[in-house]
Amino acid sequence: MTSHQSTQTMKPATAAKKLGVYLEATPAEFQEGVVSRAELNALQADPPQWLQDLRRNGPHPRPVVAAKLGVSIAGLARGGVTEPLTTEQIDALKKDLPEWLQKERATQAEVRKEAARVKAKNAERADQARP
Repeated sequence: MTSHQSTQTMKPATAAKKLGVYLEATPAEFQEGVVSRAELNALQADPPQWLQDLRRNGPHPRPVVAAKLGVSIAGLARGGVTEPLTTEQIDALKKDLPEWLQKERATQAEVRKEAARVKAKNAERADQARP
């Protein structure tokens, strides 16, 4: 008896998310088809020109925009950023540093600091619990 392994496929939206690109900016053939795990791995290992351009210039999806600005996705929404941004637009925001961005970066820094404190405290408890 032989086992038959089916090819894993995913929707274009899932593949775009894994690649860190905005789906609507990808080529039509990417948006309309399904992507196999092997195709995704090939795109990650040797990105075609369209993928390189999207990653470099955008438009970028919200998680990428948030990471590039150093804020959370919720912070983007609070700042009024609901649409994908290009690298040029992100750089302009970094340069102008509006008040909302300064506030959200400070909030994000506090969140990271608190997460590190909790992690250290939990690690300390774990060490104390070991005989």
